[in-house]
Amino acid sequence: MVRWMTRGLLFAMLCLSLTAVPAFAAGKGDTFENDLLKLIFNGTAIANMADNAASSPLTNLYVTLHTADPGDTGNQTTSEAAYTGYARVSVARTTGGWTVTANSVSPVANIDFGECTASCTGTITHWAVGTASSSTGKILYSGALSSSIALAVGTIPRIKTTSTITED
Repeated sequence: MVRWMTRGLLFAMLCLSLTAVPAFAAGKGDTFENDLLKLIFNGTAIANMADNAASSPLTNLYVTLHTADPGDTGNQTTSEAAYTGYARVSVARTTGGWTVTANSVSPVANIDFGECTASCTGTITHWAVGTASSSTGKILYSGALSSSIALAVGTIPRIKTTSTITED
């Protein structure tokens, strides 16, 4: 009986200690959110913290289309579109390629993908911005399209300048 009570007491104390650990919600300040977007999309340094002076920093980011959510652990090839005519679109990592304001970023110009000329089945449901022109590049941001794009011969998928990525 004493052995059981000791184990029971230890178990109760363990459970109590696990529930007593405070949880902290995390967030970024608005100024830093804007600075982070400018660093990633425009190559603009964050004073006294981060710069764009690597030996060969990225000069372009690559926008991809996906037939399903690539998820947090995916890469640029995860569920990537594969119709005839498709290719990733490079966008300059500058203020000429991306507009950053009020903690959101949008392309300066529409992002037009190649015309679907064959193998035009399926639906484009997601987009991503990544680091590689081909292969398994790192996804920096991804999300669902506001309207899916049904593929058919002659379809030219487009991400408009009104599309935004928001940090908050």
